[in-house]
Amino acid sequence: MNTSSVAAYLAASAREQVWHVDEHDQVLGVVPRSHIQEQRLITRCTYIFVYNSAGLLCMHQRTAHKRLYPGFWDLAAGGVVAAGESYQEGAERELEEELGIAGVPLTPHGRFFFQSSESKLWGGVYSCCWDGPIRMQPEEVMDLRWIDTASSWRREHELYTPDSLQALLLVTV
Repeated sequence: MNTSSVAAYLAASAREQVWHVDEHDQVLGVVPRSHIQEQRLITRCTYIFVYNSAGLLCMHQRTAHKRLYPGFWDLAAGGVVAAGESYQEGAERELEEELGIAGVPLTPHGRFFFQSSESKLWGGVYSCCWDGPIRMQPEEVMDLRWIDTASSWRREHELYTPDSLQALLLVTV
């Protein structure tokens, strides 16, 4: 992606209208996504763990221009739930946008609260099984690989998104 496309993508992302919720996941209102980050507000996000029929998990590397955790490896597809969407609707949209996966049943695994110096959010966790092609969204995903979470999958010198690591604790496949 060139510099102007990245700038346009980031500007559009900042304008997206998203849920602002409290520490109990109760809706307080709708705000631009940029307000969530600037004012450290709590929002809703989705985490979709994509497994293949062999039980391997699809992990992807975030692009270097992502505002949060640039270049980190993410164990889940997903993102911020748009205003007016349910967690399920947000998960379906994000899965199709990031990895090109649509029309697959999602298994819900509950919600969790995550807080760090970078963000505060309520996460809706889902999983699915997918053996079809993956189409990586170039604005958000720069690489991917399949891992066996039952083995030693972490690599030295790689960074992993802490929220997806926490979300994975809810998944029982």
